[in-house]
Amino acid sequence: MSGSTAQARVELAIGGMTCASCAARVEKKLNRMDGVLATVNYATEKAQVSYEGGVSVGDLIATVERTGYTARPPAPPPEPAGAADAAGAAQGDGADLSTDPQADLRPLRQRLTVSAVLAVPVIVLSMVPALQFLSWQWLSLALAAPVVVWGGLPFHRAAWTNLRHGAATMDTLVSLGTLAAFGWSVWALFLGDAGMPGMRHGFDLTVSRADAGTQIYLEAAAGVTAFLLLGRYLEARSKRRAGAALRALLELGAKDVAVLRDGREVRIPVAELAVGDRFVVRPGEKIATDGRVAAGASAVDTSMLTGESVPVEVAPGDGVTGGTVNASGRLEIEATVVGADTRLARMARLVEDAQNGKAAVQRLADRVSAVFVPVVLLIAAGTLAGWLLATGEATASFTAAVAVLIIACPCALGLATPTALMVGTGRGAQLGILIKGPEVLESTRRVDTVLLDKTGTVTSGRMRLQEVVPAPGVAEDELLRLAGALEHASEHPVARALAEGAARRVGALPAVADFANVPGLGVRGTVGGHRVLAGRARLAEEAGVVLPAELREALAAAAAAGRTAVVVAWDGRARGVLAVADAVKPGSAAAVRELRRMGLAPVLLTGDHEAVAKAVAAEVGIDEVIAEVLPEDKVAVVERLRARGRTVAMVGDGVNDAAALATADLGLAMGTGTDAAIEAGDLTLVRGDLRVAADAIRLARATLGTIKGNLFWAFGYNVAALPLAAAGLLNPMIAGAAMAFSSVFVVANSLRLRNFT
Repeated sequence: MSGSTAQARVELAIGGMTCASCAARVEKKLNRMDGVLATVNYATEKAQVSYEGGVSVGDLIATVERTGYTARPPAPPPEPAGAADAAGAAQGDGADLSTDPQADLRPLRQRLTVSAVLAVPVIVLSMVPALQFLSWQWLSLALAAPVVVWGGLPFHRAAWTNLRHGAATMDTLVSLGTLAAFGWSVWALFLGDAGMPGMRHGFDLTVSRADAGTQIYLEAAAGVTAFLLLGRYLEARSKRRAGAALRALLELGAKDVAVLRDGREVRIPVAELAVGDRFVVRPGEKIATDGRVAAGASAVDTSMLTGESVPVEVAPGDGVTGGTVNASGRLEIEATVVGADTRLARMARLVEDAQNGKAAVQRLADRVSAVFVPVVLLIAAGTLAGWLLATGEATASFTAAVAVLIIACPCALGLATPTALMVGTGRGAQLGILIKGPEVLESTRRVDTVLLDKTGTVTSGRMRLQEVVPAPGVAEDELLRLAGALEHASEHPVARALAEGAARRVGALPAVADFANVPGLGVRGTVGGHRVLAGRARLAEEAGVVLPAELREALAAAAAAGRTAVVVAWDGRARGVLAVADAVKPGSAAAVRELRRMGLAPVLLTGDHEAVAKAVAAEVGIDEVIAEVLPEDKVAVVERLRARGRTVAMVGDGVNDAAALATADLGLAMGTGTDAAIEAGDLTLVRGDLRVAADAIRLARATLGTIKGNLFWAFGYNVAALPLAAAGLLNPMIAGAAMAFSSVFVVANSLRLRNFT
């Protein structure tokens, strides 16, 4: 492309892709267009396309449609909570957030349900001679016909599309195999002797081609169709999660905002907010957009964006970020950035780009099928021609050719991944682990580095009272009672932690009179006749309180340990220091030891201060710490490690982790975290226990091993059975039975995952 030509970017939703080779074909066609650079992702069913001015979106859609697939630009998304302009920005990048993730599954689920209900009686009647009543074969035909024709329509349609474009995929084999079995059965019923009343379809293992006109294979046609529809449905269900991370991210903000107009507050949608507008944010409300504090002082909870557990004190002139929560005082904020330029919108684009930048799934079955399918077709054609030349018997020749197609019908291949995934995910759910889909499993085998977010992952994410240091001559219980009573009147998160900790240790707290909040410094009031203050050391100093050496040392020790220290004084004298911190989860140290035992290198990655991060790392046994990292920098850290040849797993729970979770080779999201992080992760740890992270990696590896074992068996079965079928040693009945056994083996092998511990 010419660097001087203006570039446009669009994201197209691609329909009709059934395997990774489909995505490769669409991508190849788009990239052949002048001035076009395209990446097609099979897992998300989207195409990211950059194009020059001489190309229109209509041209891109027409090219995709000529390839045999559908394409459409995304519909405008609805205005999400508090991020209407951010959504508009995402729309500009092509994110389709308005589509019901389950809408496309309903037709497939209906097709599967109807096909399964009709196919089961056909299989039972064909395999159990005792149930074969007079003219049972005609009932089987009536039941099997809609399964093969209507139920298998997606396979037939895809096979026809591939044929028109000179390609052959697994759909080609499915369509040919089921139609051949069904067509042979129809021929035998109408032109052979299979339609005679009283016909029995015994499970005969003897090879005979003389009575081919009495054999029907409706159970093979209907059973293969139903089994593969099941596999297609299970696969589609996992793929429909695409875009959920972006939706969760955009829903963080407020729906409307109180803007000041001529001194009056007027509620307007966030989409109408403009740069320079001044708006009001009360305690507990979300800040609508990025801006600067014009009036007021408060503590702002930024944990959803930065992972910082301690609220940030803000005063006039300080910057604030949209999507964060005002924790205490009333604020007046002047909007400095709106729409696509807000930090929330930029993070949304980070997650979207990270997800779409992942390579399309190149599963083993689809890679091998590129060679396997044409070879099977050649073997079937060669079998038909060879038998005709050798024997001159059309019936025997067609019997052998149909046996080749049926024995090669990829039922086991279609079940190999979804059955193992279904059992693995079911067992995972029992253990508190959710695996999103087969595409995440391969990277678990190669992972060697685990990045651990601090807040909410290694730690609880809640401030707790950690240390009480009374001044000489002061009783600890008295210190806790007076300080706890004063802090109980405050809404500040640090104050709440102190009040809760004091109440746990000393019981009921006394009442407070003359309570006053000193913005950015602390609180003061009267408790039990004492004038009490609690807050930063500066508050005590301004009140003329002198800190003894013991308390100065306690302040320094708390700072070194990454704790937030509160000085308590009453009646003009310093009485003690209380320290709060984000408590480490009970199982975090054991989890780190287990990760090391598995040969993985744990790294603590956090937006918190370095002192805090190092203190937590020392407590749980982590050697490497990367602190004070912005969300954008977390992505850069992941990419830097990957550039060094390392395979990176990321464990996190905050919105600030969402982009890094999506960028990492493996993303593990804590289920106790935000929706954005959970949706961006590949694995979700439901219980929020870090020890489950090691179990998740082990389970994913076991599931991947089962899938590969299933695929090896399925292909090995075909390689061994195809020569027998071509040589006429297997008639279609035995071929159908062998095909069924292969499927049963795959399912049984997958069920072993239920015993994973």
